[in-house]
Amino acid sequence: MPDSLPYYVLAFYHFSPIDNPQAEMKAHKAFFKERDITSRIYISKQGINGQMSAAPLAAQEYMEWLHAKPAFKDVEFKIHYHHEHVFPRKTVKHKINLVAFDRDVNMENRGEHVSPRQWKDMLENEANKVLIDVRNDYEWKVGHFENAELPPCETFRDFESYTQELKAKVDPVKTPVMMYCTGGIRCELYSAILKENGFEKVYQLHGGVINYGLQEGTKHWKGQLFVFDDRMTVPISEEPAEIVGKCHRCQEPTEAYYNCANMDCNFLFLSCHKCLEELAGCCKDSCKEAPRVRPYHQQNPHKPFRKWYNYFDQESNPKTD
Repeated sequence: MPDSLPYYVLAFYHFSPIDNPQAEMKAHKAFFKERDITSRIYISKQGINGQMSAAPLAAQEYMEWLHAKPAFKDVEFKIHYHHEHVFPRKTVKHKINLVAFDRDVNMENRGEHVSPRQWKDMLENEANKVLIDVRNDYEWKVGHFENAELPPCETFRDFESYTQELKAKVDPVKTPVMMYCTGGIRCELYSAILKENGFEKVYQLHGGVINYGLQEGTKHWKGQLFVFDDRMTVPISEEPAEIVGKCHRCQEPTEAYYNCANMDCNFLFLSCHKCLEELAGCCKDSCKEAPRVRPYHQQNPHKPFRKWYNYFDQESNPKTD
């Protein structure tokens, strides 16, 4: 790890029954309290889904602490490094479901996990496959695998209707279906739904795009990876990758995401620097005249929008630092 990048950025999830998720949540908060850690962690009866940044010692202590728990002894951590924390605070919450869905899904009947090396080989050699990206469209716009299909799904719940459409187009018994997401957790649910609907050859990228980049670099990958933290977008490896993102206004190539400076809009959009300056950080002209527009100098592609009070002092003057 380079000395100039002191913070570990950890991504992990694990499905394992937890009898008392509230107690586990409190244990996490107590562990984090005196340590140099920021996080966004969700705990449910189904297991844990976490992202965090931490000073090296705190990160090592947390990984050892979590692995010491019988329910989490097999948790796999995907590790990046960054020069500062990537979350604004220590967040640990209880959720009913790790992945939002309206009904129970048999998580024992999931797709086959394939390693990044196997995934690369399948991309190159598997004939008549269907390659599915199960992320959101804004994630897709800034980066994706070559020849991947983005299902027209606005929510997890839409995937069931897409499954029926796919079943009508291909043979669910003979057609290999490969799916991927950022870290792997969405594929756990989606692959189980495909299997439930008669698809037999279902494969999911183990550890998601994060793990693929760490293990195999950018081969067959285009663009950057959208992440749900202050970094917004990151390269999946140190190897160069083609820019696929386009400014939503002028269509120039870009990889910088912004939240609209109009706090009541907050639209997430890709923008080149020229258009961003012309619109003063807003997504469209009308947003420039809105009553709650944060100062343009606060715009930063690596800092998503903050609450209104973060941009003003007690006298309601724009902060300048």
